[in-house]
Amino acid sequence: MKKITTLLFLFTCLLCGSLYAQETAPEPDFVGECFYLKKDGSTMKLEKSRTVARTKANAGLYIAGIGKVKTEIHIETPKSTSRIKGSSIKLIVKAVDNLSDPMSIISIFKFEEKKKYRRAEIASAGTFTGSTGNDMDYIDFDAKKYGESSYLLSIENLKPGEYGIIVTNPNNKDEKQVIVSCFGID
Repeated sequence: MKKITTLLFLFTCLLCGSLYAQETAPEPDFVGECFYLKKDGSTMKLEKSRTVARTKANAGLYIAGIGKVKTEIHIETPKSTSRIKGSSIKLIVKAVDNLSDPMSIISIFKFEEKKKYRRAEIASAGTFTGSTGNDMDYIDFDAKKYGESSYLLSIENLKPGEYGIIVTNPNNKDEKQVIVSCFGID
């Protein structure tokens, strides 16, 4: 009986210790920064990249005045330096505060991969249809408040590829530079 009680106590301590590790991981320092939360409770800061915005029109727009204009963000390297194994991950994302709905300020998306760069379409417009939109491959996530001003995001079933995270500041009306936190799933 004494052995069972001792084993039960040790199991409870281990369980509480693993939960404690996740609760005490630090928040990122700056708004928009992201940490990957490893299973052991340690963190890895995700690569931050500046983007280049490019706008292009299809040939029909030049020839007949009918077509579509696309605006894309590009990162001038083909792969992120932040590599993650597995398809289910947890991220800690710093925001201005954690009072906003995270779906309204955090966008996680999959990049289209090219040989020399990564890109994602952020806007497009058609000539006659007047339709606007984008073809970003948004990723669903579950979120909960974390620390003073961050969110703990849980993402399931990620496929191998390159991903980006954009955190908008709802208090800032003029975002001059788009900074993307990047990671790759192997």
